Amino acid sequence: MPVIPDSTKNSLAQRLRAHAKDNWPQLADVHARYHGQFAYVTGELTDGERLPLVRLRYGGSAHRWGSAIYVASTNSYENQIWFTGSTEEVFDLVCDLHVTNAKP
Repeated sequence: MPVIPDSTKNSLAQRLRAHAKDNWPQLADVHARYHGQFAYVTGELTDGERLPLVRLRYGGSAHRWGSAIYVASTNSYENQIWFTGSTEEVFDLVCDLHVTNAKP
């Protein structure tokens, strides 16, 4: 099981925050917490509400992550899929699902 290097943790969080700032005005911040090979990404709405968005599984490179989208109805993450796009692209996908229709 690969361990996420601190440099990768820092760059992932910075990239997602910068991307959210430029593309998702509904989000005041993006938070990432780490457990083992996983990064759990949460979006914070401008009213302070936090939405679980995606769980990323480190694939041994800063550019290779598996993704599992948060499903609110089951309060869990869907089965992991390998997403061929960037982390910013999977972030856009989950924000389209969870943030676009969130209450302001």
